[in-house]
Amino acid sequence: MRRLAFTEPVKIADASREAARVIAAGGVLLLPTESFYGLGADPRRVDGVTAVCTLKNRALNLGLPVLCADWRQLESLVVVPEKFRVKLSRLWPAALTIVAPSRTPVPAGRAGTLAVRIPDHDALRALLYRTGPLTGTSANRHGGPPCATVEEALASLDGTPDLVLDAGPTDGGPPSTLVDLIGDDVEILRPGSCSWGEWMPEI
Repeated sequence: MRRLAFTEPVKIADASREAARVIAAGGVLLLPTESFYGLGADPRRVDGVTAVCTLKNRALNLGLPVLCADWRQLESLVVVPEKFRVKLSRLWPAALTIVAPSRTPVPAGRAGTLAVRIPDHDALRALLYRTGPLTGTSANRHGGPPCATVEEALASLDGTPDLVLDAGPTDGGPPSTLVDLIGDDVEILRPGSCSWGEWMPEI
């Protein structure tokens, strides 16, 4: 396991290049998000998704959320319902995860759907431009509390990721808001830090 600083532009750029090599080989990153540390792997690779689930002691069939740098990456993976596009373009980047239909089946998905978001974290989006979309599940044993430091995350996991991107303590706080956009009605599966409900009249 390598551990690289992820705290200033030059170090973020260097770490992102190394992260891209790890991801291309099917490896797993420990990475910072807007709230807590997460586990990043290529959501389209069975080996990467399996490795993440093993670290979390999590069942493969539960699916994993995916982080995207921008709309282009996101729409390569899911079909965003047209009636939500304006709303989402105003909200993202944000701690808002949507469940939408997958364009094609991917190992990180579940039953033809995928949970995706564009995170409100500049360094993380810079990393995603380099690596492509990554899983963004919390870096902790399944069912346990999320972790705001590298040390907490490493102590919680069943094993070690291939590369640690250390940005120091994260902000913590609520997780991303999780919204199901599959059916005709919006369903908020998990309230979080993004106030989706305030925008409901604009749908």
